[in-house]
Amino acid sequence: MATPLLSIADALARVLADAAPLPAVEVPLVEAHGRVLASDLAARRTQPPDAVSAMDGYAVLASDLAKAPATLKVIGEVAAGKPFDRAIKTGESARIFTGGVVPQGADAVAIQEHATRDGDNVTLRNTIATGKNIRPKGLDFKEGDVLFTKGHRLTSRDLALVAAMNHPAAPVHRRPKVAIFATGDELVPPGSTPGPGQIVYSNGFALMAMLRAEGADVVDLGIVADRLEDTVAAVRRAREIDADVLVTTGGASVGDYDLVQSAFSSEGMTLAFWKIAMRPGRPLMNGRLGPMHVLGLPGNPVSSYVCALLFAVPLLRALAGRTDTAVDSAKALLGTDMAANDERADYVRATLTPSESGPHGLPVATPFQIQDSSTMGRLSRSDCLIVRPANEPAVSKGSTVSIVKLPL
Repeated sequence: MATPLLSIADALARVLADAAPLPAVEVPLVEAHGRVLASDLAARRTQPPDAVSAMDGYAVLASDLAKAPATLKVIGEVAAGKPFDRAIKTGESARIFTGGVVPQGADAVAIQEHATRDGDNVTLRNTIATGKNIRPKGLDFKEGDVLFTKGHRLTSRDLALVAAMNHPAAPVHRRPKVAIFATGDELVPPGSTPGPGQIVYSNGFALMAMLRAEGADVVDLGIVADRLEDTVAAVRRAREIDADVLVTTGGASVGDYDLVQSAFSSEGMTLAFWKIAMRPGRPLMNGRLGPMHVLGLPGNPVSSYVCALLFAVPLLRALAGRTDTAVDSAKALLGTDMAANDERADYVRATLTPSESGPHGLPVATPFQIQDSSTMGRLSRSDCLIVRPANEPAVSKGSTVSIVKLPL
C-alpha cells in the first residue's frame, strides 16, 4: 500500500519547525526598513527636549491677555535652535518661531495672525489660554522610554521615530542568505540559441526576485549539469558560502537523471519530506544539511514558483525574525463552476476582477481553463491562486473561495 502524501499544513510545519531567527546585526537606519528588531529599543533623549512653540507668533504670559486687545513690549526674538537667554515678565513678549524654545516666564504663544507689530511693541487682539500653542517637554517621548520591543518589524514610519530617538542604527536579525541553482542538461541561459531538446532556463529569475523581495541576499549558482559530481559540487559551494537556505529547481523527482536527492544524501542531508499532496508541486523536497535549510523545488516553472511562494517565503520570514510568516491570503467569489477535487490540494491560477456588487464586495476569481504546470503565460497573467482543499466537492460559480494573492 502506497504511503499517503504529506499534507501542505504538515509539510509547512516541518519546514518551519527549526527555523529560528538568525543572529542579530547592527545596521544603519537606511538599511533597516522591513527588518525585525532583535532587541528592545529605548529612547536616548527626550522629545522635545524643552517646551517649544508650535506656531510662529509671540511668547507671552497668558495673564497679560486676560483683556484683549493688549499691547506688549517685544524684548527679543527666539528662533529654532537659538534659545532666548532672558525671562519674559509681565507686559513683555518675545517674537518666536515654530520649534523655538519657549522663554522662561512665558506660558503661551499668541499666533502672528492675531498680532499687529509696531516697532518694539506688538498689539495682540485675542485672549489666550495658558499652554496654548506650546508643545511641552517630553510630549512625544522621554529618555529611557522603550518605544519598540524585540520582534517588531520596522516600517518606514518607524525609521523616523528611531532616528528621533537618536539611534543611527538598529539591532535587527541578519538577512537570510539563499543559494540557488537549477539542474538539467536541457537548460540554456536566456539569449542562447537552444539546440534540439533544449529549453531556456527561466525558473530562477522569478524565484530570485521573489526571495530578494522578502529581504534575502541571494547567490545565483547557475545551471548545473545532470552529473552527480557537478550537483555535489554545487551543494558544497552553497555550504562554503554559509548559505542559510539552499533552493534547487529540477532534479527532485524519480527520473534516472534526477540527482539532487542523491547529491544531498551523499552530503549527509537529514530528509524531512519528499512529495506532498499538492498540485502543482508534488515532488517538493525539504531537509537540513547541518545549519543549512534545503528546499528542492520541482522543475516545472509553475510548480517551482508556487512551492517557493508557499514554503520558501514563510521560511525566509521566520529566519528574519518575523512571526507573520503566512503568505497573503483573502476571500473571493468564484467566477465559474469548478469540478470536485481529488486527494491533492490544488492551487489554481486565476485572475481577479472587481465584484458587480460594488467596491466593498469581494472580488471575482476566475480560473484559467488550462492549468498545466509548464505554462508560464497564464502564471504571468494571474493575480491569485484559488485554493482547493483535498477532496473538496464541486463548487458553483459565485461561491466564496479562499485565494492566495500573488506578489508583484
